Amino acid sequence: MITIYHNPRCSKSREGLQLLEMEGKPFTTVKYLNEPLTKNELTSIIKKLNITPLELVRTKEKVWTENYKGKQLTDDEVIEAMLEHPALIERPIVVNGEKAVVARPAERIKEII
Repeated sequence: MITIYHNPRCSKSREGLQLLEMEGKPFTTVKYLNEPLTKNELTSIIKKLNITPLELVRTKEKVWTENYKGKQLTDDEVIEAMLEHPALIERPIVVNGEKAVVARPAERIKEII
């Protein structure tokens, strides 16, 4: 099953959702700002993306620049920051089984469906 981790206020996230709808494949939508991820879910997504936790962080977000920028954080501390402040999570993320992409641009979704 395909899952999109979606923020409706984000134009790139809306583009990803639209692409999935046009592909006609079944998928579920998780509005992760309203339905917070668990630590296990976020860790699993990062593993499927094959990136470091820091690579999933929106480092230009105000909460990051004010609270975390310039600090030496462990991967676990970065994950905790994203769990505490879900707006820090890059979007949209699309997961299909054991594969995942940050769909920026939305066409990256086609790599995994």
